[in-house]
Amino acid sequence: MILNRIGDFGLVIGILIVFVEYKAVDYATVFATTPIFTNKVYNFLSFDFDLISVICFFLFIGAIGKSAQLGLHTWLPDAMEGPTPVSALIHAATMVTAGVYLIARTHDLFLLSPTALHTVAVVGGMTLIVAAFTAMTQNDIKRILAYSTTSQIGYMFLALGVGAWASSVFHLMTHAFFKALLFLGAGAVIFSLHHEHNILKMGGLRTRLPVAFWSFMIGSAALAALPLTSGFYSKDAILLSAYHSSWNGPLLWGVGLLGALLTSIYSFRLVFLVFFGEIKIAGLYIV
Repeated sequence: MILNRIGDFGLVIGILIVFVEYKAVDYATVFATTPIFTNKVYNFLSFDFDLISVICFFLFIGAIGKSAQLGLHTWLPDAMEGPTPVSALIHAATMVTAGVYLIARTHDLFLLSPTALHTVAVVGGMTLIVAAFTAMTQNDIKRILAYSTTSQIGYMFLALGVGAWASSVFHLMTHAFFKALLFLGAGAVIFSLHHEHNILKMGGLRTRLPVAFWSFMIGSAALAALPLTSGFYSKDAILLSAYHSSWNGPLLWGVGLLGALLTSIYSFRLVFLVFFGEIKIAGLYIV
């Protein structure tokens, strides 16, 4: 709650600045009036800041808080204490991805501030890698998926930072379906194991829970962007846009490619530990 209030505070400040300068907060009026204020500069503590960059900065703080990006990201794994169907809704619907939509919707402003766009790309790339590495170290089945969501939203922010608005929203949509599938599959596993979350205590569920197994396989394949899955097409569009970016394109492409590799590793680590191997604690299973 506290981390989200920090993000909300930045969003409110951004909206207030827009209202003071534009005398409106609807998109059509602001976008139509923006060219008048393009060269306006603020002076704060002897530093000059252009108006558009200041607005984008505060809007971005709101997006970071709501979409659990690096710095304000720890609330999302902690929210996994709730019921699994709720987790599926949180990660698939507009709650966590609202920050992505905010920046995509206000891209007319961000296009006028290269500094803001570069910041979005850097934060997204860093979140993508850090959250992916963190997911590899987790043993709680839901926290792995939570850090995965943070990482995938980092992918979306990376796309926003290189101006690939459509690709970012496309990945937002594909991610919603396969991540909801993974969470519902995780819920079936947790329920069948009498609310056990530790994947190190699981194993051999492939034959015991075939529906959950195949759900996980399909969701993990899309998450890892295997060919012919939805995740493959959305991530491919992001990587292509990143590579052709005029600002550090090959570097951003490399970050995205590394993120895709790490995603496949933690996804199938989860699948192998939960559904393959030997049954660890037979007494846990519902017959």
